[in-house]
Amino acid sequence: MSLRRFVLRRALAVIPVLFGVSVVTFGLFHLTPGDPVSQVVALNPDVSAAEEARLRERWGVSGPVWRRYLEWLSNVLVGDFGREIRTGRAVSGLVWRRLPETIALGLFGWVFAVAIAIPTGIYAAVNKGKLGDVASRVLALSGVSLPNFWLGLLLILVFSLYLGLFPVLPPSRLPLYHPETLRYLLLPGVTIGTAAAASLMRVMRTSMVEELNAEYVTAARARGLPERTVVFKHVLRNSLVSVVTLAATLTAGIVAGSVVVESVFNWPGLGSELVRAINRREVNVVMAITVVTAVAVVLANFLADVLYAVLDPRIRYD
Repeated sequence: MSLRRFVLRRALAVIPVLFGVSVVTFGLFHLTPGDPVSQVVALNPDVSAAEEARLRERWGVSGPVWRRYLEWLSNVLVGDFGREIRTGRAVSGLVWRRLPETIALGLFGWVFAVAIAIPTGIYAAVNKGKLGDVASRVLALSGVSLPNFWLGLLLILVFSLYLGLFPVLPPSRLPLYHPETLRYLLLPGVTIGTAAAASLMRVMRTSMVEELNAEYVTAARARGLPERTVVFKHVLRNSLVSVVTLAATLTAGIVAGSVVVESVFNWPGLGSELVRAINRREVNVVMAITVVTAVAVVLANFLADVLYAVLDPRIRYD
């Protein structure tokens, strides 16, 4: 199968995935009790039944759920994610304003994970059974076991409150190109990238150990190739196939973890906005952020599939 047909087939597979995500999210959101009108009525008991009905009609929360979903879907297909119920602001503008902060946080965490995991995994595999290997495995197990919210609070407690090296919370508005942005980004980025780094390191070590015991490595050493050439030119490339597979999966974890991490650090991204939208019952905001997140995860898996064949010619598109 040619690369063009493979890309087309995977692109078409995105459509049912996004459709399923939107249906499940919309359905689950409306299964939970309460809506914006109910919250208004709870705060203003004097609201009459007629006024409540007018509010439901005005805010689009009346009628069967399936009809509301079809209305939402028809608007999304033409690029309209609707408006916030309370403020009337366009949801698309809100998402685009928050998206750069979430991308910056996710990229920082992903780069941190790769920068830590690959060198550590190589070192642990080359020095299998030694003290460095044992220490790296202990650290990897600890990184996988620590919850994001606990690690984030611990980093704030130690590095912000006790040592005073980093600010506790970022300001409400801070341009990403501002020199101070890195100081605000470091702790949440490390928090969101720690579990990914631990998982990648474990896979990198295991893959490297398997490749180091392969016959082609023995043959390369018998021909007199330097150990550095064997490890970095031959073994490393073959080991990266497993790492790429996991890296795509961990992208979904990083995106999902941003909801918790952004809330802990008050980072002004899509994750913290999603939490606020759920509390306010802003269905259009929740759906828009969910769709954007689903697209990011699907694209990450698609890029991983393409990289398989680049890193390992034995993998075919069929």
